[in-house]
Amino acid sequence: MYRDRLSIITKGSVIFAGIVCTGLGAFYLPISRIDVGYLALILLAIFATPKMSLALPRSRFLVNFSDALIFLSFLLYGGESAVLLAAVEMLASCLYMRRQGVSFGRLMIATNVSISAVSIALTYLIWLNVPRLWFITAEPGTTQHLIATLGSLAIGQFAFSSALAAAVHGLKEEAGFWSIWKGECFSSSLTQIVGAGLAGVFYKLISYGDLMSSGIALLAIGIAYLSYRHTITEIKDAISQTEAAERERSQTERERRVEAEGHSAQLSIALDKEERANAALRRSEKDLQHAALYDSLTDLPNRKHFGDILAGMIEEYKRNSLATFQVLFLDIRRFKHINDSLGHTLGDKVLIIAARRFVRMLHSTDMVARIGGDEFAIILKGVATTGKAQKVARRILDHISQPFSLSSNRISVNVNIGIAPCDSEYNTPEEVLRDADIAMHHAVVNDCGVAVFTKDMREKFLERVNFENDLRYAIDRGELSMAYQPLVRLDDGGLLGFEALLRWNHSEHGNIPPNKFIPIAEESGLIIGMTNWILEETCKQIASWQKISPELSNLVVSVNISGKHLSNDDLMDDVENALAISKIRPETLKLEITESAAMENAEHTISVLHRLKALGVQLSIDDFGTGYSSLSYLHRLPFDTLKIDRSFVSSVGEQGENSEILQTIISLAKSLRKKVIAEGIETATQLLLLKNLGCEYGQGYLLARPQTRDNAERSLYERRSWLPEKINTGIEDAPVRPTKSDDALPVF
Repeated sequence: MYRDRLSIITKGSVIFAGIVCTGLGAFYLPISRIDVGYLALILLAIFATPKMSLALPRSRFLVNFSDALIFLSFLLYGGESAVLLAAVEMLASCLYMRRQGVSFGRLMIATNVSISAVSIALTYLIWLNVPRLWFITAEPGTTQHLIATLGSLAIGQFAFSSALAAAVHGLKEEAGFWSIWKGECFSSSLTQIVGAGLAGVFYKLISYGDLMSSGIALLAIGIAYLSYRHTITEIKDAISQTEAAERERSQTERERRVEAEGHSAQLSIALDKEERANAALRRSEKDLQHAALYDSLTDLPNRKHFGDILAGMIEEYKRNSLATFQVLFLDIRRFKHINDSLGHTLGDKVLIIAARRFVRMLHSTDMVARIGGDEFAIILKGVATTGKAQKVARRILDHISQPFSLSSNRISVNVNIGIAPCDSEYNTPEEVLRDADIAMHHAVVNDCGVAVFTKDMREKFLERVNFENDLRYAIDRGELSMAYQPLVRLDDGGLLGFEALLRWNHSEHGNIPPNKFIPIAEESGLIIGMTNWILEETCKQIASWQKISPELSNLVVSVNISGKHLSNDDLMDDVENALAISKIRPETLKLEITESAAMENAEHTISVLHRLKALGVQLSIDDFGTGYSSLSYLHRLPFDTLKIDRSFVSSVGEQGENSEILQTIISLAKSLRKKVIAEGIETATQLLLLKNLGCEYGQGYLLARPQTRDNAERSLYERRSWLPEKINTGIEDAPVRPTKSDDALPVF
């Protein structure tokens, strides 16, 4: 960096000096000296001499015959004209060489021009003092004086130009001044010597020669130039041939040496390859055995290895009842949500962290394995009772939930654990894992974290599995139907619309209560297909009923949307499809979402509900008041209606006790400009209280039970009032309880 900076400063100084010298030469050159002859010299310097330059072999310097023109200009027109001619000629030569493909570095053209101008200017200054030296005795105009003049010009030009060139190139190439001057600049002295001789000849011819003498001299000079050019060309060719022969010889020797070394190394290479192959084979065999028994992500034993160990323990327990064990089946809660929200890469890291925590919380005699996905299994050896196994499971449950940071995300992992104690009835590891898995699902359904397997669980699980399989084909078999519970205006008993309720009439078991099959549909994912069927059926049905009379043209149907459907990207398309098929006005379709489902992913819910609202449908928040976290989001949710949960209505006593919560919810809804529907109205007291509190709509068994399609349609033709005829205390105030067949759950 330092030398580069110094080189740039040196070049800049030379360029500055060249500009000064050229400027002074132009300033002091008398106009009277610029004649046709001087202009001819300039034209020759620009167009002729660059093409006559000869490159010296193995050197970057050129033999340039322009020095003859410069020295001749010096003799004929003075030193000022020589400075200008030198600058012009060097610029023309550099430009010509660049067109011929010669590359020049940064500032080098300007530097070369400046060196030429400065060296002639310095030579001129020396020449001015030559006649004053005591050993110069020749008279001006004599041959002796001409030789002294040209000699001083040649020596001065060579000394200054070579010194400046060596200084510039020495800094650029980080080499010594003397080595550069001796190796590359000394040979350029031939240029000045030849130039001085030619200038002297031309000067004599111009001053004293006749036409014949001039012609003979020019012919001799031309022959000398061509001979010199031919000689240089031959030298270059000879050098090129020598270098090519040397390269070929070196290449041949190198190839022979490489071939000899290759032959000598082949044996050792072959032996080395064989050794590496054997080592790789041993490693591959070891890796294959490890991969067959251990999980590649967590490095825990895999399902096969776990099964082999468990099979041995089952056999040992049959021989010795004291060799007890307990099997724990663990499933990470909401792991799919972690994968979907954070990505599978971070999901894999969560599994690795969970696996390490499992290992740290167990004894060295215990075994933990990854069964697959987000499922793990643990063998507790020597644990005789399920109580001790539950303590271990509770410790795992508490410690695994400690939050941790991963890629700037704060993550907390929770698990569900099922426990299967050792039993003599077990014959295979699959049977033990099956029962532990059943217990784990029981913990999921009941949200208890840990569950111990019982045979009753197995029966209920198998029943659940059978119901799930039958539910998959319930629509195709025509086993599903709709019931419609009226939504009533509490001020006049008029009909607002219906809430659609699903019924399942099983071909073998009869009517299956919704609270039994709806959770199965939720967990299995069947709820989305069922809800699409309900949307199409109810929208077509309400479209038919709206045509009965003009008063019913605004009849509303309310359909419950599950949390799974709410998080599904196809919900918008499903609703649009139902509206398109039925051709009902969007505002006569109301979608009900439970408060807990809406709050599961509040930001996503807000986005989806705004898009649904843009379709024109009505939105209702169901079971309001059961999820306290929603209060902070309530003003952002685009709901039209709040449905008060039946638990708040049923808690009201005969004299209106415990009505404060109802009053608070209704006031909140009014302040937010939402409509209010109270569900579960079963007594006249509840009805009167809700009316007095300003509740607008209601539903419940006091007003109407769920209706079959035909009964609901018949009531539309009757145009009846849905309020009881007498609203007072006494027998009318007894709660109207649903029968088992009428019990219904909304379609979540």
